[in-house]
Amino acid sequence: MRRITGKNKDETLIELQSAADSQTADGPATLTAFRINLHSDETSGNGINSSSERAPLPGHTETDKLQPNKDTVFFRDGVRRIDFVLSYVDDKDGEKKQERRRAFEANLEKAGLELETEDKVDSKDQKTYFLKLHAPWDVLAAYADVLKIKVPFKESDIPHGQDVPLEWLTHPFRLPDNITRPQPDYFTYPFDKAKTDFFLISDKDTFFPPSTRNRIVFYILARCPYYNEGRKDRDKTGIKRLLSNGTYTAAFPLHDCRYWKRARNAECESERFNLYRHWARFLCFYKVQPLNLIRKYYGEKIGIYFAWLGFYTEMLFFAAVMGLICFTYGVLSYDDNISSKEICDPDIGGNIMMCPLCDKKCPFWKLNSTCLSSWQSHLFDNEGTVFFAIFMGIWVTLFLEFWKRRQARLEYEWDLVDFEEEQQQLQIRPEFEIRCTNRRLNKITQEMEPYLPVTSKCARFCLSGATVLFWISLILACVIGVIAYRLAVYAAFASIIKDPMRKIQVVGRFITPQLATSVTASCLNFVIIMILNYFYEQVAVWITDMEIPKTHLEYENRLTMKMFLFQFVNCYSSCFYVAFFKGKFVGSPEKYSYMFGKWTEMRNEECDPGGCLIELTTQLVIVMVGKQLWGNIQEALLPLIRNWWSSRRGRHNPENHYSRWEQDHVLQNFSQLGLFYEYLEMVIQFGFITLFVASFPLAPLLALCNNILEIRVDAWKFTTQFRRPVASKARNIGAWQEILNAVAILSVVTNAFIMAFTSDMIPRMVYLYAYSKENSMRGYVNNSLSIYNVSEISPKNMPEDDWFDNSTSTCRYRDYRHPPDHINKYTHTMQFWHILAAKMAFIIIMEHVVFVVKFFVAWMIPDVPSDVKARIKRERYLIQEYLHKYEVEKLKMQLSASFITEPPSETSLSMDKHEVLSECL
Repeated sequence: MRRITGKNKDETLIELQSAADSQTADGPATLTAFRINLHSDETSGNGINSSSERAPLPGHTETDKLQPNKDTVFFRDGVRRIDFVLSYVDDKDGEKKQERRRAFEANLEKAGLELETEDKVDSKDQKTYFLKLHAPWDVLAAYADVLKIKVPFKESDIPHGQDVPLEWLTHPFRLPDNITRPQPDYFTYPFDKAKTDFFLISDKDTFFPPSTRNRIVFYILARCPYYNEGRKDRDKTGIKRLLSNGTYTAAFPLHDCRYWKRARNAECESERFNLYRHWARFLCFYKVQPLNLIRKYYGEKIGIYFAWLGFYTEMLFFAAVMGLICFTYGVLSYDDNISSKEICDPDIGGNIMMCPLCDKKCPFWKLNSTCLSSWQSHLFDNEGTVFFAIFMGIWVTLFLEFWKRRQARLEYEWDLVDFEEEQQQLQIRPEFEIRCTNRRLNKITQEMEPYLPVTSKCARFCLSGATVLFWISLILACVIGVIAYRLAVYAAFASIIKDPMRKIQVVGRFITPQLATSVTASCLNFVIIMILNYFYEQVAVWITDMEIPKTHLEYENRLTMKMFLFQFVNCYSSCFYVAFFKGKFVGSPEKYSYMFGKWTEMRNEECDPGGCLIELTTQLVIVMVGKQLWGNIQEALLPLIRNWWSSRRGRHNPENHYSRWEQDHVLQNFSQLGLFYEYLEMVIQFGFITLFVASFPLAPLLALCNNILEIRVDAWKFTTQFRRPVASKARNIGAWQEILNAVAILSVVTNAFIMAFTSDMIPRMVYLYAYSKENSMRGYVNNSLSIYNVSEISPKNMPEDDWFDNSTSTCRYRDYRHPPDHINKYTHTMQFWHILAAKMAFIIIMEHVVFVVKFFVAWMIPDVPSDVKARIKRERYLIQEYLHKYEVEKLKMQLSASFITEPPSETSLSMDKHEVLSECL
């Protein structure tokens, strides 16, 4: 018997009587219903009244007045915990929505939930009703059995780990033991309501943690219909549909306390306060994350995200250190860069006249005008870059392999080893059940289940594929537009200089037209990327909903592939252009190549004499850093400004005036796809620091700094800005694992091609070891530039201004071709073919070396640690042993009871024994 506060302060006894499990004929969407008979001294309708002045809804309890402290997670009786809260307001469609709410809440009551309403007069805005839901033990036990939720049956006897040498060095980075391990380790087994005495149940009210309770209640809400009894309108099912049509304004579980203050109720865990104090504050950036507490409070799916993000950030530290060493080498070897010295030398670079870089608008120019960019290029394009590119190919393998081991350990510690099959079978999306009206027999379960016909599925996939291709084509069109912008704006910048012979083609003092064009084009490309991302996110969700995936896992995987494919093309296409296309199809002054044909007068871009690597670096820095800055502004600054007033109001209102459900109601809703965008942001960053890292060794360092901030910003959002998400399980990071593997393999190829074709490393090495007479880089600049007769340049390629000094009869251009006085003039020299062969050999050797090391490392490192394998085997052994002992003891008790009662006939006794043994088996 349980006491609750009645209408007249008298205590009313309610008796919970569990009826037989009833199932409807609607397939997998059925709910196990429990009817609650409420007996009271009151003679009102159903025994529970609402405190609202409107007509009472079924299952609502009316009490006198609120307790002094409204900042609580319990019903007014102070005993029953609030597992979920629904909110709604009365509006112009009030009668229709009220009818839906009546039917929905009546069906919730039939499913066994207990309801209590807070009237709008008790809320701060005087408009919002709050419906509080509580799941009693019988409901929790039934659905824990259905969902196969693992619960403890024996405390673990396996030690946490062995002592590590110099363990004291890690003490500053640790958290208190009660935070890192909020509960003891147990051996677990899927809950069975017929064997409750098998499990470690000391208190039924606290046996299931709040995260499990809200998961069960949400499972009921998502499948509960809101049509009246006797009607079969399948569309009218689930809380999601009621939220979309405005019947309810919000549905959320409660935080256990305020994040800056412990709960006053000793029975409340105050886990939110502990998370904020030890995890969400930025001053804790150097400490480990309380992953077990995160998992306990938010569920395994959010816990595995923060585990992956933390592990990724830790591994970035090693990549950042190596990148910093590579960059430092470039700085220290600054004075030894002979090529840059020759370019900047007035007697060498100042006497080399270069051919125009565009038609009409671009003048002839002196080589030493690119002095600054050549020095900048050396910082990233040096001998250390080759070593760093090889290191990153091995680093990415170590990261993925060690993450598999870390993930396997979390799977065991968080009881996710056998979760995959449960997830496939039990997490069918309610939208699939509602929209798929066709039924067919499942050959395994022998039950009727919904399915999507093949013709409908093919039509939906075709429309989805066509939509994705259209948007990818739109991206490519935008990239071509940016390229056209680069060609046009370069000519505009070049035409600013009226006297290039005197002022060496400089815009301002340090900005050349090449640099100005690269920076402005990169900024324009970044703006286009953000705009396209915004619109495509809406489209991707729409077409994925249209496909009607069967399970939540399938839905997320499809959306993941669509979004990543789009983001891959959108974010990386400009970098691919600069790395592998710019300057590769220029032609020569004899015959230039044009972007859209000769009639467009838009000549293909040329690389700087120092190479295109510095432009790739510029592009990478602007897009990568721009995305990170914009993401942090969206995630931290904007929510802070938006919720500043609400938080201020919450802090300055007494607890007895501002209830826990109202405090959570004003917070932002954490959508089902919230983690999806967090993963997407990090995986795009992972692509930047692996695919093009050879052009910018400091990329891992920037990513490390961003991720240290990202972890605390995400933690701050979860603890202070978001309502408590519904706990959900996830065994791993899902489709993102395969995407990371694909990016890792592609990164080896892209970095090999960047070092071979974008960097000037191979031409310099060929010159040093095959063509230099002094075994040094002296003369390399002159060797890498070909000669062309000015008199042979076509009039349409000549500058419009007639300033040219007739005493200079030749100009230079970047290529390896014979001079005008050679018998095979303007054809490629043998050195060109030697360099090309060296580039191809470098690509093959680097790829094979890195791939061999990658596969060897992957083979050497097992995916599952040996101690985890031993623990899994021991747990399975103990489960079998304890189940056997439990069944034997149960059999003994049944046999003893049969002898105490009246002796049955010999035939019936043998039949009873046979039934008991059958049940035991």
